[in-house]
Amino acid sequence: MRAEDIEHLVSLSRPAVDPQGRWAIVASSRPSLRANRNVGQLWRVSLADGSRRRITGGVADRAPQLTPSGEVVLFLRDDAKEKAQIWAMPVDGGEPVQATDQPGGVQAFRVSPDGSRVAFTATVVEPGRYGSVEGVSAAQESPRLITRNRNLANGVGSLVGRHTHVFVADLPDVGAEPRYERAAHPHDAPGTRDDAPLAPPARQLTHGEFDHSAPVFSVDGSRVLCVTARHDSRDDDLLNAVVELDAEVEHGEPHIILSSRAGLSVAEVQPTPDGGFVLLAQHMGESGRDFVARSTQLFVLERPGARPEEVTDPDAVDLGEQGSHATVVDDGVLVQERSRGRNRLVHVTGGGSRELIGGDLEVIGHGVGEGVTVATVATPTSAGEVAVLDDRGVTVLTDFGAALQAAGLVAPVEHEIVGRDGRKVHGWVWVPEGEGPHPVLLNIHGGPFAQYGVGVFDEAQVAVAAGYAVVQCNPRGSAGYGRAHGAAIKEAMGTVDMADVLDFLDGAIDAHPELDRERLGIMGGSYGGYLTAWIIAHEHRFAAAIVERGFLDPETFMGTSDIGWFFGGEYTGSDVDAVRAQSPMARVADVRTPTLVVHSEQDWRCPPEQAQRYWAALKRQGVETALLLFPGENHELTRSGQPRHRVERFEHVLRWWAKHLPTAQNHGS
Repeated sequence: MRAEDIEHLVSLSRPAVDPQGRWAIVASSRPSLRANRNVGQLWRVSLADGSRRRITGGVADRAPQLTPSGEVVLFLRDDAKEKAQIWAMPVDGGEPVQATDQPGGVQAFRVSPDGSRVAFTATVVEPGRYGSVEGVSAAQESPRLITRNRNLANGVGSLVGRHTHVFVADLPDVGAEPRYERAAHPHDAPGTRDDAPLAPPARQLTHGEFDHSAPVFSVDGSRVLCVTARHDSRDDDLLNAVVELDAEVEHGEPHIILSSRAGLSVAEVQPTPDGGFVLLAQHMGESGRDFVARSTQLFVLERPGARPEEVTDPDAVDLGEQGSHATVVDDGVLVQERSRGRNRLVHVTGGGSRELIGGDLEVIGHGVGEGVTVATVATPTSAGEVAVLDDRGVTVLTDFGAALQAAGLVAPVEHEIVGRDGRKVHGWVWVPEGEGPHPVLLNIHGGPFAQYGVGVFDEAQVAVAAGYAVVQCNPRGSAGYGRAHGAAIKEAMGTVDMADVLDFLDGAIDAHPELDRERLGIMGGSYGGYLTAWIIAHEHRFAAAIVERGFLDPETFMGTSDIGWFFGGEYTGSDVDAVRAQSPMARVADVRTPTLVVHSEQDWRCPPEQAQRYWAALKRQGVETALLLFPGENHELTRSGQPRHRVERFEHVLRWWAKHLPTAQNHGS
């Protein structure tokens, strides 16, 4: 796989499944170098044979949902002002009809049980900010008076004067005559505009300086449930509550279903037919922000105000990330569990759980229809396929990854290697073609409570095609191996995690004689950037390093990062000496390894100052270094940045390795 082949990384949305189980609708998304953005449309996939057809023609149509009858599909599409709006169209084809017209754009939505309305969250901005007044530029806005910790968000920027509220709107008639633009008339006054609405009017149910997420209708459709934080200490903790609102009352007052006093951070709520609720949530400890290595669990709430009951084990089962969501079925709940680099679909009841769809794949999303359970999955050879579980068993139906496979992929070898303290470290090794010896790149993932998985990974594939063996693992601190494994680095960053990645590297080289133990490189992003910078301050066997979007100075992280007010304090503690003892910036003087520092100018997760100060210190002390800084990008550059920037990043990365670890395929000439 070459850098340009990222165009073949076709990922798929959560499936919207026909109630009768005949087909599913998914949204595809892939990087396009021509458009310099992610592009994609909706596809209708037969669940009998996997045949598919494209049913929309937008630039980036996404997030499909069906009305309960299965006759209309709703989805998100950007309007002329590049704001996400809900659109509706018949599933058998036709022109999409705009269903919302929100100046700040729609974030999430759910269809009512009778299919006549939609509940959604949308951004509401203070007049005069963020382009809400034509002619007022960002530089001309009023100053931002900042009084709360939650004032930034990566990928968004400032949150001052910006809140997310809940709305309800009737769905448009998809069979009605289309809206026509009003032609100018000779007697029009200056400034006359077309006053015919683009979409049905929406009722704003919530108000105030609060944010809301995860909207969903009650079973009877009379109320809307959502997640929000309104308690007095909400600016100092990570807790939230579940509330419900009358779907007909504008600017109403919420009724509490689950109080923040339950000590949970709730990601999703779903009503059940018996009047109860299921939740996906995390415990936040006594402090309300002890988030380190907290697994996402399934909880049941028998009735409003009841105590939430744990259904899954917080120490062993994690239902977080990778599009995690819950589906209530007649005899239980379907959820996605991440474990050991996989993400499987499981059916949970009060008596336990059983796997429905698993193996060497990562479930991205799921849905159900009559007689079928459908999942979108990432596999070792594809970023997205449709799989179905029916009376035939589990079948992967589609071939969205065919072009990627044709570009050339190398299968990794899975290993469990015993480390210096007897603990097993789990990971993978990619080996290039040929006898070797091949130079080795040690890759370290971000998070840290995340995991490398079995789904196709462009970073490893591009590197192995350039002649490098790639070694990567899930050290202590990672997700997918239980709470104790994830919490092992709390207030101890750079200890057992460093030991694990180095022990896995040595074990991988021992297991593969074709790897060159004398020619090593190391790289990582975010937490992986942290651990890369930490390791090269302690180990000097690497020919070169790449430190990307790194968490490099816990002391300055507070006050500059969108999560700085809680992240560093929970991971590195609050004792000044202890924090410095875990800080790569405090040990930068010990670095001798040539180091490329990569960052993005609009990264509010790990702000650019982390990279700039680290790079300046390396340069000042005479270490060979360079700073690669991307305009217009945030912390998600390598996953969802501009495709041209993603390719240019690969080019710089390979150029750096060509200089310090040349191969026959990548020698820089």
